[in-house]
Amino acid sequence: MKFTRRVMMTAAAAMVAFSGAAQADGHQVLDEIHFLIPGGAGGGWDGTARGTGEALTSAGIVGSASYENMSGGGGGVAIAHLIENADSMGNTMMVNSTPIVIRSLTGVFPQSFRDLTLIAGTIGDYAALVVPADSDLQSMEDLVAAYQADATSFAIGGGSVPGGMDHLVAAMAMEAAGEDPTGFNYIPYDAGGAAMAGLLSGEIQALSTGYSEAVTLAEQGEVRILGVTAPERIEGSDAPTMMEQGIDVEFVNWRGFFAAPGLDEATVENMRAAIAAMYETEEWETIRAQNGWVNIHNPGEDFEAFLENQEQQIGDLMRTLGFL
Repeated sequence: MKFTRRVMMTAAAAMVAFSGAAQADGHQVLDEIHFLIPGGAGGGWDGTARGTGEALTSAGIVGSASYENMSGGGGGVAIAHLIENADSMGNTMMVNSTPIVIRSLTGVFPQSFRDLTLIAGTIGDYAALVVPADSDLQSMEDLVAAYQADATSFAIGGGSVPGGMDHLVAAMAMEAAGEDPTGFNYIPYDAGGAAMAGLLSGEIQALSTGYSEAVTLAEQGEVRILGVTAPERIEGSDAPTMMEQGIDVEFVNWRGFFAAPGLDEATVENMRAAIAAMYETEEWETIRAQNGWVNIHNPGEDFEAFLENQEQQIGDLMRTLGFL
């Protein structure tokens, strides 16, 4: 959803009056942004923050960007750090995604999105089930058959805690395939990069992950994507969907940005204006297309309404599946 003309004019005035960061032509919106990343290098959060920072700086919307990876607690360590040090976090945006809703519901950490300043949801990333490129499994039918043949030794991994998003996606796929959604062996990793390493080293037979995390390795011949949770094949990809294989699963994981609680309104509007301007640039379109992301811009109050709705939907689903 785009900003209204009134909101954009208000944001522009705030930039000049309070931040001094805007140039005369309004092109540069912020001097700098520090991205706080709640997981390790190589995961979806890391790629989203660094891709966003690259687009913002390359397009001249932000003067410079820095990055800090802070793993632990399923993202809870970074969230607590942002809240506890709010007074010194005036230029910091933390990336997060659907797990902030799931992990709050399951009590992995005590905070929720309501404890933060909501900047904007920015992209969507479909989920995928993948296997090593040299695996005998060629399709979702093969994966289900392998599970049926030896359920106790067949492991699906993911970069989230048990009952987290990657686990939930795998459970939805197994249920849609006619299997017990809670019966398979799920192996959790702290982040997507560690989970992918577990797959390639043979610790697990299949991986539930984001499509954007798998597509580059698939193009390099490292992994095979068995199924994607998109309603139709992603443009430019030959990866099959779950739907076309008779597995009725559609799911998209949002990613977006949060700031410290109590951040002054002028800075908040600057951050939102920078993100809004990014969508109009060639730099962003190149990065978005390379990663297979879907634009889902929903700033401010729209982001809050989206998160509240997702919290209700995921909570209901997790209770149905026995995760709550």
